[in-house]
Amino acid sequence: MRIYIPLDSAAVALGADEVASSIAAYANASGMDVDIVRNGSHGMVWLEPLVEIETDGVRRAFGPVTPAHVPALMAGKMECLGTVAELPFFARQTRLTFARCGVIDPLCLDDYVAHGGLSGLKSALAMTAAAMVETVMASGLRGRGGAGFPTGIKWETVRTAHAPRKYIVCNADEGDSGTFADRMLIEGDPFSLIEGMVIAGLAVGATRGYVYLRSEYPVAIRVLREAIETARTGGLLGNDILGSGHAFDIEVRVGAGAYVCGEETALLNSLEGKRGTVRAKPPLPALSGFMGQPTVVNNVISLATIPVIFEKGATHYAAFGIGRSTGTVTLQLAGNIRYGGLFEAGFGMTIDEAVNDIGGGTASGHPVKAVQVGGPLGAYLRPDQFDTKLGYEELDQAGGLIGHAGITVFDDRADMGALARFAMEFCAIESCGKCTPCRIGAVRGTETVDRILDGDAAAVGLLEDLCETMRDGSLCALGGFTPFPVLSALNGWPEDFGLPRREVAP
Repeated sequence: MRIYIPLDSAAVALGADEVASSIAAYANASGMDVDIVRNGSHGMVWLEPLVEIETDGVRRAFGPVTPAHVPALMAGKMECLGTVAELPFFARQTRLTFARCGVIDPLCLDDYVAHGGLSGLKSALAMTAAAMVETVMASGLRGRGGAGFPTGIKWETVRTAHAPRKYIVCNADEGDSGTFADRMLIEGDPFSLIEGMVIAGLAVGATRGYVYLRSEYPVAIRVLREAIETARTGGLLGNDILGSGHAFDIEVRVGAGAYVCGEETALLNSLEGKRGTVRAKPPLPALSGFMGQPTVVNNVISLATIPVIFEKGATHYAAFGIGRSTGTVTLQLAGNIRYGGLFEAGFGMTIDEAVNDIGGGTASGHPVKAVQVGGPLGAYLRPDQFDTKLGYEELDQAGGLIGHAGITVFDDRADMGALARFAMEFCAIESCGKCTPCRIGAVRGTETVDRILDGDAAAVGLLEDLCETMRDGSLCALGGFTPFPVLSALNGWPEDFGLPRREVAP
């Protein structure tokens, strides 16, 4: 009997390690021959720990499982949910980037290969560097970390740059509240990230890669480091990748928890051992990045999607999505939501579908009051805006941003004035201090929101002017995007600031 128990951090936080220990103890005491596999998560957090028992080649799911359930589970008396593929939340997804997550043993390279791994790299090895970059361009892949910049253009800039060394840097500093896709991917399918970084290195002429991973993810750090060692042993990394004669290797660097280090230039400073402050641009990292050399800086999901594109083809990938938002988006449903977790599907579904249909509405049963898309710097959207489609341009037209595709739900008890104040205070605390609009503006902004909440309606104009200065004058998105949650809360729910309702632009 083979039993799959997630090692994913969310599952572990909900007791997966204790369940694994209880199953092992029960099997030992009963003389049962049990093979326990610590897999990644399928992303249905409300069912974690989700245990799968494989018999006769079929994996049947049970969850959520606690140690108290183990005797009934092992005796075949616990209610079965069916197979994961049959569960409605999972069955509606289009899994490309996360196709193996929760399915394989994340630290078994043979298991990875048996489920299609390395097919993309083998295809890439048969191509020229220029053709590889062209494939990425044709796929329409855009940065999944938040900026949405076309990945192929970034790669081409680095490929054509003349320099003695080039680098691939993976931004795994997943600091946005309500987001967990990077962590879930690394813990559940780390070889896809490694394969994507190798392909990127081949395409632009880099032989060294770094993964900047946040210290708050100890399980992800351990899994990725073990996977890298396995990849070296298996010939996926080193001086002769799969016998091709090409060299590429990866090192994990752990950050110290600064939110601003999610911004690519602050990350590069931190990676170099400097204080994590934002650099002025130009020069762009693609021309002068890590150690002053041309550097590709991509998000985890962007890089882990690369093998899919090379395995199935750019046309196949570009067929999903809408407009310039091609491929799939990995939605992370969080906050006050009934079915929280990761949902991968083509761009284009509406916020209403994501929150109410897929997510099941609020966990509290109260009406949804607001949804914040894109992390703590994303705008708060009203229920009358829930017909907005999830795409880069579509959300931009609605005054929001897709960011890292985190969706945080709030019910009708949320205080939008307090949330606006939190956004300003968050910026003030997390600012690197490099530029005045962010460093000073966020402090003055917090004070100004307090004045409004204390009844000073005249301060509204001052707050709006201040937000305009922060938006247009900040060096990076921390100060530049903080006005999104602040002004969207002010305009959408003025009553929570003690102000009369006014006409709101669509």
